[in-house]
Amino acid sequence: MEEKSEQADQVDASDKTERRTDERRKGDRRDVIDRRTGLDRRRGPGRRRPDERRSAEEGEMTDEQFEFLMAVNEYKRVNKRPFPTWTEVLDVMKALGYRKVAEPEDIK
Repeated sequence: MEEKSEQADQVDASDKTERRTDERRKGDRRDVIDRRTGLDRRRGPGRRRPDERRSAEEGEMTDEQFEFLMAVNEYKRVNKRPFPTWTEVLDVMKALGYRKVAEPEDIK
């Protein structure tokens, strides 16, 4: 009699497990779309964009400004200088190819 009871308990337990698994499969969370924006909530695996890259991609910086910013950041990283001097900034500009070719103008 106890054997039948144990078998019945095992069948009930496996039936509950199957139901829970079926319930979980009904709604795949990865398919959820945000109602307000209409976009997928998950961006997926990856890295967050740095502030400089995000600003450049959102049109707040020109390509020239972004190139200069990245060159200065590279200089600071390579030379372990958190605050380069103006002479060092001028060196970075020259390394990018900037040369004085026009007559000076008044600063606005």
